[in-house]
Amino acid sequence: MLTAIYELAMMRRVSFLVFLLCIVISFKNQNADTKKGLNITTTSTTSRSFSYEYAASDPSAFQVVAGALFLSDDGKLEEGGEPYRSMEYDFYRDSCPQAEGTIRAMVRYLHKSRSDVAPALLRLVFHDCFIEGCDASILLDDAEGVDSEKKSPPNESLKGYDVINIIKEELEEICPGVVSCADILALAAREGVVLAGGPFYPLYTGRKDSRLAFADIATLELPSPNADLSETLASFASRGFDLRETVTLLGAHSIGVIHCKFFNNRLHNFGRSNEPDPSLDPDFLNLLRSKCRNISSTSPTPSPPYVDSPSSSAAPSADFDGSVSSSSAPSPNFDGSFSSSAAPSPNFNGSPKSTTALSPAFDASPSSPTASIFSLEALLASTFDEPGINVTYDGHQGGFGTVYYRSLLQNRGVLYADQQLMAGEETGIWVRAYASDVSLFRRDFALAMMKLSNLRVLTGPMGQIRLNCSKGA
Repeated sequence: MLTAIYELAMMRRVSFLVFLLCIVISFKNQNADTKKGLNITTTSTTSRSFSYEYAASDPSAFQVVAGALFLSDDGKLEEGGEPYRSMEYDFYRDSCPQAEGTIRAMVRYLHKSRSDVAPALLRLVFHDCFIEGCDASILLDDAEGVDSEKKSPPNESLKGYDVINIIKEELEEICPGVVSCADILALAAREGVVLAGGPFYPLYTGRKDSRLAFADIATLELPSPNADLSETLASFASRGFDLRETVTLLGAHSIGVIHCKFFNNRLHNFGRSNEPDPSLDPDFLNLLRSKCRNISSTSPTPSPPYVDSPSSSAAPSADFDGSVSSSSAPSPNFDGSFSSSAAPSPNFNGSPKSTTALSPAFDASPSSPTASIFSLEALLASTFDEPGINVTYDGHQGGFGTVYYRSLLQNRGVLYADQQLMAGEETGIWVRAYASDVSLFRRDFALAMMKLSNLRVLTGPMGQIRLNCSKGA
Protein backbone atom coordinates (compact mmCIF):
# COMPACT_ATOMS: atom_id res chain seq x y z
CA MET A 1 0.00 0.00 0.00
CA LEU A 2 2.75 2.39 0.97
CA THR A 3 4.65 1.42 -2.15
CA ALA A 4 1.66 2.23 -4.32
CA ILE A 5 1.21 5.63 -2.68
CA TYR A 6 4.95 6.40 -3.15
CA GLU A 7 4.85 5.43 -6.84
CA LEU A 8 1.76 7.60 -7.38
CA ALA A 9 3.47 10.57 -5.78
CA MET A 10 6.57 10.10 -7.94
CA MET A 11 4.43 9.92 -11.09
CA ARG A 12 2.73 13.19 -10.17
CA ARG A 13 6.10 14.87 -9.63
CA VAL A 14 7.40 13.57 -12.93
CA SER A 15 4.23 14.71 -14.70
CA PHE A 16 4.55 18.17 -13.16
CA LEU A 17 8.20 18.42 -14.27
CA VAL A 18 7.25 17.34 -17.80
CA PHE A 19 4.52 19.99 -17.79
CA LEU A 20 6.99 22.68 -16.76
CA LEU A 21 9.45 21.51 -19.43
CA CYS A 22 6.74 21.76 -22.11
CA ILE A 23 5.97 25.31 -21.06
CA VAL A 24 9.63 26.30 -21.27
CA ILE A 25 9.99 24.73 -24.74
CA SER A 26 6.80 26.48 -25.87
CA PHE A 27 8.10 29.90 -24.83
CA LYS A 28 11.40 29.31 -26.61
CA ASN A 29 9.65 28.38 -29.84
CA GLN A 30 7.39 31.40 -29.58
CA ASN A 31 10.37 33.73 -29.16
CA ALA A 32 12.12 32.12 -32.10
CA ASP A 33 9.07 32.60 -34.31
CA THR A 34 8.76 36.21 -33.19
CA LYS A 35 12.38 36.93 -34.02
CA LYS A 36 11.98 35.22 -37.37
CA GLY A 37 8.94 37.32 -38.12
CA LEU A 38 10.81 40.48 -37.19
CA ASN A 39 13.67 39.52 -39.50
CA ILE A 40 11.25 38.94 -42.36
CA THR A 41 9.63 42.31 -41.73
CA THR A 42 13.00 44.00 -41.57
CA THR A 43 14.16 42.44 -44.82
CA SER A 44 11.06 43.37 -46.75
CA THR A 45 11.03 46.84 -45.25
CA THR A 46 14.63 47.82 -45.79
CA SER A 47 15.57 46.10 -49.03
CA ARG A 48 13.84 48.42 -51.43
CA SER A 49 10.82 50.38 -50.24
CA PHE A 50 10.71 52.70 -47.27
CA SER A 51 7.33 54.41 -47.53
CA TYR A 52 5.65 55.31 -44.30
CA GLU A 53 2.70 57.13 -42.88
CA TYR A 54 2.71 59.74 -40.19
CA ALA A 55 0.04 61.37 -38.09
CA ALA A 56 0.42 64.86 -39.46
CA SER A 57 -1.76 66.37 -36.78
CA ASP A 58 0.47 65.03 -33.98
CA PRO A 59 3.96 66.57 -33.70
CA SER A 60 5.14 63.64 -31.61
CA ALA A 61 4.55 61.37 -34.58
CA PHE A 62 7.87 62.53 -36.00
CA GLN A 63 9.77 60.74 -33.28
CA VAL A 64 7.87 57.52 -34.03
CA VAL A 65 8.62 57.83 -37.74
CA ALA A 66 12.27 58.71 -37.18
CA GLY A 67 12.73 55.76 -34.84
CA ALA A 68 10.94 53.16 -36.93
CA LEU A 69 11.70 54.29 -40.46
CA PHE A 70 14.73 52.06 -40.84
CA LEU A 71 15.83 48.85 -39.19
CA SER A 72 19.20 47.12 -39.35
CA ASP A 73 19.93 44.15 -41.57
CA ASP A 74 23.11 42.95 -39.93
CA GLY A 75 22.53 39.38 -41.06
CA LYS A 76 22.48 40.00 -44.83
CA LEU A 77 25.62 39.61 -46.90
CA GLU A 78 27.35 41.49 -49.68
CA GLU A 79 28.59 39.58 -52.73
CA GLY A 80 31.95 39.02 -51.04
CA GLY A 81 30.33 37.41 -48.02
CA GLU A 82 30.68 40.44 -45.72
CA PRO A 83 27.57 41.60 -43.82
CA TYR A 84 26.14 44.93 -45.02
CA ARG A 85 24.27 47.60 -43.13
CA SER A 86 21.00 49.08 -44.18
CA MET A 87 20.29 52.79 -44.10
CA GLU A 88 20.94 54.62 -40.86
CA TYR A 89 22.03 57.95 -39.46
CA ASP A 90 25.63 58.87 -40.20
CA PHE A 91 26.13 55.74 -42.30
CA TYR A 92 29.64 56.88 -43.31
CA ARG A 93 30.86 57.69 -39.78
CA ASP A 94 33.59 55.04 -40.01
CA SER A 95 34.15 54.61 -43.75
CA CYS A 96 34.16 58.32 -44.67
CA PRO A 97 33.52 60.61 -41.69
CA GLN A 98 34.14 63.75 -43.78
CA ALA A 99 31.47 62.86 -46.34
CA GLU A 100 28.52 64.95 -45.20
CA GLY A 101 30.64 67.88 -44.12
CA THR A 102 32.27 67.91 -47.56
CA ILE A 103 28.90 67.84 -49.34
CA ARG A 104 27.65 70.66 -47.15
CA ALA A 105 30.72 72.83 -47.69
CA MET A 106 30.70 72.34 -51.48
CA VAL A 107 27.01 73.19 -51.86
CA ARG A 108 27.35 76.27 -49.68
CA TYR A 109 30.38 77.49 -51.57
CA LEU A 110 28.76 77.01 -54.97
CA HIS A 111 25.53 78.62 -53.77
CA LYS A 112 27.42 81.84 -53.02
CA SER A 113 28.38 82.19 -56.67
CA ARG A 114 25.41 80.50 -58.34
CA SER A 115 22.00 81.31 -56.95
CA ASP A 116 20.37 78.55 -59.01
CA VAL A 117 22.05 75.76 -57.04
CA ALA A 118 19.27 75.29 -54.48
CA PRO A 119 16.28 74.96 -56.86
CA ALA A 120 18.36 72.94 -59.32
CA LEU A 121 19.24 70.34 -56.69
CA LEU A 122 15.72 70.26 -55.30
CA ARG A 123 14.23 69.62 -58.72
CA LEU A 124 16.93 67.07 -59.54
CA VAL A 125 16.27 64.95 -56.45
CA PHE A 126 12.54 64.99 -57.14
CA HIS A 127 13.02 63.79 -60.71
CA ASP A 128 15.33 61.06 -59.46
CA CYS A 129 13.17 59.79 -56.59
CA PHE A 130 9.86 60.02 -58.43
CA ILE A 131 11.07 57.60 -61.12
CA GLU A 132 11.90 54.16 -59.69
CA GLY A 133 13.16 55.55 -56.41
CA CYS A 134 16.12 57.54 -55.04
CA ASP A 135 18.85 55.62 -56.86
CA ALA A 136 20.70 58.33 -58.84
CA SER A 137 19.39 56.88 -62.12
CA ILE A 138 18.75 60.46 -63.29
CA LEU A 139 22.53 61.05 -63.36
CA LEU A 140 23.42 58.28 -65.83
CA ASP A 141 24.48 59.17 -69.36
CA ASP A 142 23.59 57.08 -72.39
CA ALA A 143 25.64 53.90 -72.60
CA GLU A 144 25.28 50.32 -73.74
CA GLY A 145 22.18 49.03 -72.01
CA VAL A 146 21.43 52.45 -70.49
CA ASP A 147 18.82 54.78 -72.00
CA SER A 148 19.54 58.01 -70.15
CA GLU A 149 16.71 59.77 -68.35
CA LYS A 150 18.40 63.10 -69.09
CA LYS A 151 17.02 63.16 -72.63
CA SER A 152 13.46 62.53 -71.50
CA PRO A 153 11.39 65.67 -72.34
CA PRO A 154 10.49 66.48 -68.72
CA ASN A 155 14.18 66.29 -67.78
CA GLU A 156 15.72 68.29 -70.60
CA SER A 157 15.77 71.52 -68.61
CA LEU A 158 17.27 69.96 -65.47
CA LYS A 159 20.48 71.39 -64.07
CA GLY A 160 22.68 70.50 -61.14
CA TYR A 161 24.48 67.51 -62.68
CA ASP A 162 27.72 69.47 -62.59
CA VAL A 163 27.29 70.20 -58.89
CA ILE A 164 26.91 66.50 -58.09
CA ASN A 165 29.90 65.61 -60.28
CA ILE A 166 32.15 68.11 -58.52
CA ILE A 167 31.13 66.82 -55.10
CA LYS A 168 31.66 63.24 -56.23
CA GLU A 169 35.15 64.03 -57.53
CA GLU A 170 36.07 65.55 -54.19
CA LEU A 171 34.74 62.57 -52.22
CA GLU A 172 36.59 60.13 -54.46
CA GLU A 173 39.80 61.88 -53.50
CA ILE A 174 38.95 61.54 -49.80
CA CYS A 175 37.20 58.16 -49.66
CA PRO A 176 37.46 56.28 -52.97
CA GLY A 177 34.48 54.09 -53.84
CA VAL A 178 32.61 54.68 -50.59
CA VAL A 179 29.90 57.34 -50.92
CA SER A 180 27.06 56.68 -53.37
CA CYS A 181 25.80 59.25 -55.87
CA ALA A 182 22.28 58.66 -54.55
CA ASP A 183 23.34 59.78 -51.07
CA ILE A 184 25.23 62.75 -52.48
CA LEU A 185 22.14 63.92 -54.35
CA ALA A 186 19.79 63.49 -51.38
CA LEU A 187 22.13 65.29 -48.98
CA ALA A 188 23.01 68.07 -51.43
CA ALA A 189 19.32 68.72 -52.09
CA ARG A 190 18.67 68.99 -48.37
CA GLU A 191 21.46 71.54 -48.06
CA GLY A 192 19.94 73.47 -50.95
CA VAL A 193 16.59 73.59 -49.17
CA VAL A 194 18.25 74.97 -46.04
CA LEU A 195 20.18 77.60 -47.99
CA ALA A 196 16.95 78.70 -49.66
CA GLY A 197 15.37 79.31 -46.26
CA GLY A 198 13.60 75.98 -45.95
CA PRO A 199 13.67 73.56 -43.02
CA PHE A 200 16.41 71.14 -42.14
CA TYR A 201 15.26 67.52 -42.17
CA PRO A 202 17.20 64.49 -40.94
CA LEU A 203 18.18 61.89 -43.51
CA TYR A 204 19.36 58.33 -43.27
CA THR A 205 22.22 57.39 -45.57
CA GLY A 206 23.42 54.15 -47.08
CA ARG A 207 21.64 54.32 -50.46
CA LYS A 208 23.18 52.48 -53.39
CA ASP A 209 23.21 53.57 -57.04
CA SER A 210 21.11 52.05 -59.79
CA ARG A 211 22.73 50.21 -62.68
CA LEU A 212 19.88 51.22 -64.99
CA ALA A 213 18.05 54.33 -66.16
CA PHE A 214 14.32 54.62 -66.92
CA ALA A 215 13.83 57.16 -69.68
CA ASP A 216 10.45 55.89 -70.86
CA ILE A 217 9.00 55.91 -67.35
CA ALA A 218 10.30 59.45 -66.81
CA THR A 219 8.63 60.61 -70.02
CA LEU A 220 5.28 59.13 -69.12
CA GLU A 221 5.02 59.43 -65.35
CA LEU A 222 6.54 62.71 -64.19
CA PRO A 223 3.79 65.23 -63.34
CA SER A 224 2.90 67.80 -65.98
CA PRO A 225 2.79 71.59 -65.44
CA ASN A 226 -0.46 71.60 -67.40
CA ALA A 227 -2.20 68.87 -65.41
CA ASP A 228 -5.52 69.51 -63.74
CA LEU A 229 -5.96 68.80 -60.05
CA SER A 230 -7.17 65.22 -60.38
CA GLU A 231 -4.21 64.30 -62.60
CA THR A 232 -1.70 65.86 -60.22
CA LEU A 233 -3.19 64.12 -57.19
CA ALA A 234 -3.26 60.80 -59.01
CA SER A 235 0.36 61.18 -60.07
CA PHE A 236 1.57 61.82 -56.53
CA ALA A 237 -0.71 59.14 -55.11
CA SER A 238 0.98 56.60 -57.38
CA ARG A 239 4.15 57.27 -55.36
CA GLY A 240 2.42 57.02 -52.00
CA PHE A 241 1.78 60.71 -51.31
CA ASP A 242 -1.63 61.74 -50.04
CA LEU A 243 -3.44 64.98 -50.81
CA ARG A 244 -1.85 66.94 -47.98
CA GLU A 245 1.66 65.77 -48.86
CA THR A 246 1.08 66.71 -52.50
CA VAL A 247 0.12 70.27 -51.56
CA THR A 248 3.16 70.36 -49.29
CA LEU A 249 5.67 69.16 -51.89
CA LEU A 250 4.42 71.60 -54.50
CA GLY A 251 5.49 74.32 -52.08
CA ALA A 252 9.00 73.68 -53.43
CA HIS A 253 7.95 76.10 -56.17
CA SER A 254 8.72 78.79 -53.60
CA ILE A 255 12.22 79.20 -55.04
CA GLY A 256 13.59 79.68 -58.51
CA VAL A 257 12.74 81.19 -61.85
CA ILE A 258 10.02 79.57 -63.91
CA HIS A 259 10.71 79.96 -67.61
CA CYS A 260 8.05 81.21 -69.99
CA LYS A 261 7.85 77.91 -71.85
CA PHE A 262 6.36 76.36 -68.73
CA PHE A 263 3.30 78.64 -68.73
CA ASN A 264 3.20 80.49 -72.06
CA ASN A 265 0.08 78.55 -73.09
CA ARG A 266 -1.84 80.29 -70.29
CA LEU A 267 -1.12 83.78 -71.61
CA HIS A 268 -2.71 83.88 -75.05
CA ASN A 269 -4.38 80.71 -76.28
CA PHE A 270 -5.36 78.68 -73.25
CA GLY A 271 -7.09 75.46 -74.24
CA ARG A 272 -7.13 76.66 -77.88
CA SER A 273 -9.62 79.35 -76.93
CA ASN A 274 -7.55 82.26 -78.24
CA GLU A 275 -8.00 83.71 -74.77
CA PRO A 276 -5.80 83.66 -71.67
CA ASP A 277 -6.44 81.35 -68.75
CA PRO A 278 -9.49 82.87 -66.99
CA SER A 279 -8.16 81.79 -63.58
CA LEU A 280 -5.24 84.24 -63.84
CA ASP A 281 -5.47 87.55 -62.01
CA PRO A 282 -5.63 90.26 -64.75
CA ASP A 283 -2.76 92.33 -63.37
CA PHE A 284 -0.64 89.22 -62.96
CA LEU A 285 -1.48 88.20 -66.52
CA ASN A 286 -0.09 91.51 -67.76
CA LEU A 287 3.06 91.01 -65.70
CA LEU A 288 3.63 87.54 -67.14
CA ARG A 289 3.06 88.81 -70.67
CA SER A 290 5.64 91.54 -70.11
CA LYS A 291 8.17 88.96 -69.00
CA CYS A 292 7.46 86.67 -71.94
CA ARG A 293 6.92 89.22 -74.69
CA ASN A 294 7.94 87.89 -78.12
CA ILE A 295 9.25 84.74 -76.49
CA SER A 296 9.66 82.94 -79.81
CA SER A 297 12.03 85.59 -81.14
CA THR A 298 13.72 86.60 -77.91
CA SER A 299 17.49 86.47 -78.11
CA PRO A 300 19.30 85.22 -75.05
CA THR A 301 21.22 87.76 -73.04
CA PRO A 302 24.07 87.20 -70.60
CA SER A 303 22.99 86.57 -67.04
CA PRO A 304 25.92 86.34 -64.61
CA PRO A 305 24.03 85.11 -61.55
CA TYR A 306 23.42 81.61 -62.81
CA VAL A 307 24.04 78.96 -65.38
CA ASP A 308 21.26 77.83 -67.64
CA SER A 309 21.01 75.85 -70.83
CA PRO A 310 18.34 75.92 -73.52
CA SER A 311 16.08 72.93 -73.65
CA SER A 312 13.56 71.36 -75.93
CA SER A 313 10.11 72.83 -76.38
CA ALA A 314 8.56 69.59 -75.18
CA ALA A 315 6.39 70.03 -72.14
CA PRO A 316 8.49 69.91 -68.99
CA SER A 317 7.34 68.46 -65.74
CA ALA A 318 5.62 70.50 -63.06
CA ASP A 319 7.68 69.34 -60.17
CA PHE A 320 10.20 71.54 -58.38
CA ASP A 321 10.52 73.70 -61.42
CA GLY A 322 12.80 76.67 -61.62
CA SER A 323 16.32 77.57 -62.42
CA VAL A 324 17.32 80.41 -60.16
CA SER A 325 17.03 80.51 -56.42
CA SER A 326 15.77 83.58 -54.68
CA SER A 327 18.42 85.49 -52.78
CA SER A 328 16.65 85.21 -49.46
CA ALA A 329 18.71 84.18 -46.48
CA PRO A 330 17.82 81.16 -44.42
CA SER A 331 14.83 81.56 -42.18
CA PRO A 332 15.57 83.01 -38.72
CA ASN A 333 14.19 79.77 -37.29
CA PHE A 334 17.03 77.81 -38.87
CA ASP A 335 20.11 77.17 -36.81
CA GLY A 336 22.85 76.96 -39.39
CA SER A 337 25.55 75.81 -37.03
CA PHE A 338 25.32 72.13 -37.92
CA SER A 339 28.01 70.34 -39.86
CA SER A 340 27.25 66.65 -39.66
CA SER A 341 24.64 63.99 -40.17
CA ALA A 342 24.75 62.68 -36.65
CA ALA A 343 21.28 61.89 -35.39
CA PRO A 344 19.42 65.09 -34.50
CA SER A 345 17.83 65.77 -31.17
CA PRO A 346 14.65 63.74 -30.60
CA ASN A 347 12.84 67.05 -30.19
CA PHE A 348 12.92 67.77 -33.91
CA ASN A 349 12.07 71.40 -34.65
CA GLY A 350 13.59 71.91 -38.05
CA SER A 351 17.08 72.65 -36.77
CA PRO A 352 19.94 70.13 -36.83
CA LYS A 353 21.72 69.07 -33.69
CA SER A 354 25.05 67.68 -34.76
CA THR A 355 28.28 66.70 -33.15
CA THR A 356 30.74 66.06 -35.96
CA ALA A 357 32.57 69.13 -37.25
CA LEU A 358 33.78 69.60 -40.78
CA SER A 359 37.49 69.18 -41.09
CA PRO A 360 39.04 72.67 -40.98
CA ALA A 361 41.50 71.61 -43.65
CA PHE A 362 38.79 71.33 -46.27
CA ASP A 363 38.53 74.25 -48.64
CA ALA A 364 35.97 74.13 -51.44
CA SER A 365 37.21 77.24 -53.19
CA PRO A 366 38.49 77.06 -56.78
CA SER A 367 42.04 77.65 -55.58
CA SER A 368 41.97 74.72 -53.18
CA PRO A 369 44.17 71.76 -54.16
CA THR A 370 41.35 69.48 -53.00
CA ALA A 371 38.80 70.99 -55.36
CA SER A 372 38.28 70.23 -59.04
CA ILE A 373 39.58 73.58 -60.31
CA PHE A 374 38.60 73.32 -63.95
CA SER A 375 35.17 71.94 -63.15
CA LEU A 376 34.54 74.73 -60.67
CA GLU A 377 35.60 77.39 -63.14
CA ALA A 378 33.26 75.99 -65.77
CA LEU A 379 30.47 75.70 -63.24
CA LEU A 380 30.77 79.29 -62.08
CA ALA A 381 31.04 80.74 -65.58
CA SER A 382 28.27 82.97 -66.83
CA THR A 383 26.05 81.80 -69.64
CA PHE A 384 22.75 82.69 -71.26
CA ASP A 385 19.34 83.00 -69.78
CA GLU A 386 15.84 82.23 -70.93
CA PRO A 387 12.95 84.61 -70.24
CA GLY A 388 10.91 83.77 -67.20
CA ILE A 389 9.69 85.05 -63.86
CA ASN A 390 11.22 84.77 -60.43
CA VAL A 391 8.71 83.36 -57.96
CA THR A 392 9.53 86.29 -55.67
CA TYR A 393 8.58 88.67 -58.46
CA ASP A 394 7.00 91.17 -56.08
CA GLY A 395 10.22 91.59 -54.16
CA HIS A 396 8.91 90.14 -50.89
CA GLN A 397 11.04 87.53 -49.19
CA GLY A 398 8.22 86.10 -47.09
CA GLY A 399 9.94 82.87 -46.23
CA PHE A 400 10.15 79.47 -47.86
CA GLY A 401 6.59 78.47 -48.84
CA THR A 402 4.82 81.67 -47.86
CA VAL A 403 4.98 83.50 -51.19
CA TYR A 404 3.89 80.42 -53.11
CA TYR A 405 0.72 79.71 -51.13
CA ARG A 406 -0.28 83.36 -50.80
CA SER A 407 0.09 83.83 -54.54
CA LEU A 408 -2.34 80.95 -55.12
CA LEU A 409 -4.90 82.68 -52.90
CA GLN A 410 -4.61 85.72 -55.18
CA ASN A 411 -4.94 83.70 -58.42
CA ARG A 412 -1.30 84.39 -59.13
CA GLY A 413 0.02 80.87 -59.47
CA VAL A 414 2.53 80.78 -62.32
CA LEU A 415 1.93 77.17 -63.36
CA TYR A 416 -1.54 75.90 -64.18
CA ALA A 417 -0.98 72.79 -62.06
CA ASP A 418 -0.14 75.01 -59.09
CA GLN A 419 -3.20 77.23 -59.41
CA GLN A 420 -5.34 74.12 -59.70
CA LEU A 421 -4.74 73.50 -55.99
CA MET A 422 -7.39 76.15 -55.40
CA ALA A 423 -9.88 74.23 -57.55
CA GLY A 424 -10.40 71.59 -54.88
CA GLU A 425 -12.03 72.20 -51.52
CA GLU A 426 -9.62 70.10 -49.49
CA THR A 427 -6.47 71.20 -51.32
CA GLY A 428 -7.64 74.79 -50.92
CA ILE A 429 -7.91 74.27 -47.16
CA TRP A 430 -4.26 73.24 -46.99
CA VAL A 431 -3.17 76.14 -49.22
CA ARG A 432 -4.83 78.54 -46.78
CA ALA A 433 -3.34 76.74 -43.80
CA TYR A 434 0.21 76.95 -45.17
CA ALA A 435 -0.25 80.56 -46.29
CA SER A 436 -1.12 81.57 -42.72
CA ASP A 437 1.09 79.19 -40.72
CA VAL A 438 4.67 79.00 -41.93
CA SER A 439 5.79 76.75 -39.09
CA LEU A 440 3.13 74.19 -40.02
CA PHE A 441 4.33 74.18 -43.62
CA ARG A 442 7.98 73.86 -42.60
CA ARG A 443 7.27 70.85 -40.43
CA ASP A 444 5.11 69.18 -43.08
CA PHE A 445 7.63 69.93 -45.80
CA ALA A 446 10.44 68.39 -43.74
CA LEU A 447 8.42 65.21 -43.24
CA ALA A 448 7.39 65.05 -46.90
CA MET A 449 11.00 65.46 -48.03
CA MET A 450 12.08 62.68 -45.69
CA LYS A 451 9.48 60.46 -47.27
CA LEU A 452 10.46 61.50 -50.81
CA SER A 453 14.14 60.90 -50.09
CA ASN A 454 13.38 57.35 -48.92
CA LEU A 455 11.30 56.19 -51.88
CA ARG A 456 12.34 52.73 -53.07
CA VAL A 457 15.98 53.12 -52.16
CA LEU A 458 18.51 50.45 -53.04
CA THR A 459 20.72 48.96 -50.33
CA GLY A 460 23.43 46.31 -50.19
CA PRO A 461 23.87 44.14 -53.28
CA MET A 462 20.74 45.58 -54.87
CA GLY A 463 22.79 48.55 -56.09
CA GLN A 464 26.33 49.74 -56.64
CA ILE A 465 28.70 52.58 -55.72
CA ARG A 466 29.56 54.44 -58.90
CA LEU A 467 32.99 55.99 -59.19
CA ASN A 468 31.59 58.45 -61.73
CA CYS A 469 27.97 59.48 -61.19
CA SER A 470 27.23 59.63 -64.92
CA LYS A 471 28.57 56.13 -65.62
CA GLY A 472 27.74 52.76 -64.12
CA ALA A 473 30.45 50.97 -62.19
